Amino acid sequence: MTRKLGNSDLQITPVGFGAWAVGGSGWEFAWGAQDDQDSISAIHRALELGVNWIDTAAVYGMGHSEEVVARALKIWHDKRPYIFTKCVLRWDDAGKIHQDFSPASLRQECEDSLRRLQVETIDLYQMHWPPSDNNQEKLAEAWQTLAALKQEGKVRWIGVSNFSAEQLRFVAKIAPIASLQPPYSILRRAIEENVLPECEKQGIGVISYAPMASGLLTGAMTRERAAALPADDFRSRNPEFREPRLSKNIELVERLRRVGDRHGVTPGAVAIAWTLRNPVITGAIVGARNAGQSEGVMRAGELKLTPEEIREIEGAAAVATAR
Repeated sequence: MTRKLGNSDLQITPVGFGAWAVGGSGWEFAWGAQDDQDSISAIHRALELGVNWIDTAAVYGMGHSEEVVARALKIWHDKRPYIFTKCVLRWDDAGKIHQDFSPASLRQECEDSLRRLQVETIDLYQMHWPPSDNNQEKLAEAWQTLAALKQEGKVRWIGVSNFSAEQLRFVAKIAPIASLQPPYSILRRAIEENVLPECEKQGIGVISYAPMASGLLTGAMTRERAAALPADDFRSRNPEFREPRLSKNIELVERLRRVGDRHGVTPGAVAIAWTLRNPVITGAIVGARNAGQSEGVMRAGELKLTPEEIREIEGAAAVATAR
C-alpha cells in the first residue's frame, strides 16, 4: 500500500522512518545520547515491516544521522528505500544552529549530504525552514538553487518544510513543490486551517512530522520520565512535557491506549493513525530508537480508525488543541 507524493513519481508507504533522534547528542536540538547499533537495528526493523522511505537531515547530529542511515543501508541487501534529507540549517563548533540560504552554502550542503549518505542522487531534498526574517529575496534565490540541483540530477525532487500557505504560494511561482513537511498531531492541528487546503489546491504531497508529539503520545512517557529528561534532550524545554499541559496530555494518551487495546496496538500507533486519517496527509514520519520501538509503530498505516474512535480520541484532545 503506497501513495503518490505530490507531483513526484515517488510512491511512498503511509509511514516513513524518521532519523532525527538517531543523530545522537552534542547539538542544540538533540534527543539525548543514542547508540548507533540500536539505530541501525531500528532502521532495519522498519524496512522489514514494509517502510520504504527514510527522512533525515544534515543538521541531525551535525551530519551523524545521515552517516548512520548510510551504514544501515550498506548492510541492507533488499530493495533500497527512498532517502529524503534537508538543507539550510548549518552548525558551528559548539553545536549551535544557524540558517544559511546562500547558493554556495546550499550546493556545499548537497555535496556533503551525498557524500555522507553514500548516494549519487537524493530522492527528495527539502528546505528545512523558511528564512526566520521572512526575506523573500533570500527565499527565492534558495529555491532557485534547489531547482537547479534538481535539473543537474543531484536531487530527484524538491520540497519544503515548516512553510506557511503564503510561502508555499510564493515559491510555487518559481518552481513546483513536490512536498511539504509540517508538524501535525492531535496536539498540533494549526495546519488544518490554511496550509493543508493550500497543499490540496496545488497538489503538494504532505509528509507530516511528530505525529506522536516527539514521543509524548507513545504511551511510554510518564510524569517521572518527563521530569527526568536530561538537559541534552530538547524535549526537557518543551511546554507540552511540563505542567499544566503534561497532565492533560497523559489523559489523552489513556484515551489512545483504550482505543489501541481494542486493536492490539500501542497508543503511539493510534496517534499516527489519527494523523493519517486526513486524506491530504500522504505519509507520516515516525521515529524509533531501537528495533522494539519500530515494531510498535511502523505498521500504524494499516490501522483504520472508525468515526466513533476518532470522536473518542478528539474528545480528550479538545482541551489540548483549543490553545
